[in-house]
Amino acid sequence: MAKIITFNKNAGNLFNSQAETLIITEQSCLYLVYDIQIRRLNFYFCLQLINNSIRVKIGVLKEKEPERRVALLPEAVKALLELKAEVLVEPGAGAGAFVPDSVYQQAGAILIERTRLLKEADLIVMINPTEVDELKTVDSTKIIVGALNPFQNKALIDQLQSSRITSFSLELVPRITRAQSMDILSSMATVAGYKAVLDAAYQLPRFFPMFMSAAGTIKPARMLILGAGVAGLQALAIARKLGAIVEVFDVRSAVKEEVLSLGGKFVEVAGAAEDASAGGYAIEQSEDFKKRQAELIQTHARNADVILCTAQIPGKKAPLLVTKETVAAMKPGSLIIDLAASTGGNCELTEFNKVVEVHGVKIIGNSNYSNMMPVDGSAMYGRNVVNLLKLFIDEQGALKLDFSDEIIKGACLTHDSELMNERVKLSYKN
Repeated sequence: MAKIITFNKNAGNLFNSQAETLIITEQSCLYLVYDIQIRRLNFYFCLQLINNSIRVKIGVLKEKEPERRVALLPEAVKALLELKAEVLVEPGAGAGAFVPDSVYQQAGAILIERTRLLKEADLIVMINPTEVDELKTVDSTKIIVGALNPFQNKALIDQLQSSRITSFSLELVPRITRAQSMDILSSMATVAGYKAVLDAAYQLPRFFPMFMSAAGTIKPARMLILGAGVAGLQALAIARKLGAIVEVFDVRSAVKEEVLSLGGKFVEVAGAAEDASAGGYAIEQSEDFKKRQAELIQTHARNADVILCTAQIPGKKAPLLVTKETVAAMKPGSLIIDLAASTGGNCELTEFNKVVEVHGVKIIGNSNYSNMMPVDGSAMYGRNVVNLLKLFIDEQGALKLDFSDEIIKGACLTHDSELMNERVKLSYKN
């Protein structure tokens, strides 16, 4: 893409001719300067122009309601400026996280309205994917980075391919040691597990801790957590601090020690299938195992005041763990919070983004508790993004995508009209 910059021909010794225009052309990240009319040019001034032209411009979009988080807080803007990048921010982007535009400007960002940002930014960061129709206005030179929900958003992938846009889905960052600081799934699950337990304590019509008073003894609440991933373990830690008795179910035997160390009781069904290549995630189980699993969960669910559902399998529908028969067997006044609601839910009666009551049991289908903590949720998300972008930006502040890097390759969703991620490809083949 050619950038044309016009100068005053009488400014210093820049030109010794009638030429007033310097044209800088970008070809595969190589910047060449052309102007056959220029007889004498200030070399250092020219070099500065070239250096400025190759600095990557990173755009931060304002999220659509009801999302309150923002992809980058001012602290993240400062970190990117230190990498010699420029940062463009849509006005109002930080309002949901209580950050006014003036604070972004003080951090060094440039405020720019959305339409211009989509045209001028080289790399656009977001939390939730933008509308498919808006993507049609974005040209093929752009790079998009966000939580693009690739396993449930085929229309988005089709448009990214059609527009030949390079995109990186943060959910696809490989689960390896070097990428831990870029893992938004763990960051947002930490927020969700914490907030879900506080919501449960608020919604439950009884105390979490045990109380001993002149009025007698109040027994502690009992919680059953389904899934001992990051969200489940965080929920366990918070629930124990609030005084609840907590049981945790997971098909992965490797998490048993972590559950016990946090004060939980591990509920185990013998014969679970595990796969080391699954990157720490749970995998699909046999029908026989599912039957024994359902029986055990129903036994524990009868005594639970709260069931917190967190079990998910990447690229697949969430496993059904709580049947309608189990709900019917629970005590009236009990509570189910289903963090897996967006992928079908662990409870058979869950409705996504809704609260329903069946047999006196309240069922909350909420997969976006991280949105309820926009300040720290945005901070954690932004740090993950900055750590990933450090791999994208070279010492001069220019974009440099090295697809031999397993993190860049693994996180890439689309590039040059191709669907790049093998797990996403496989999910749509099936």
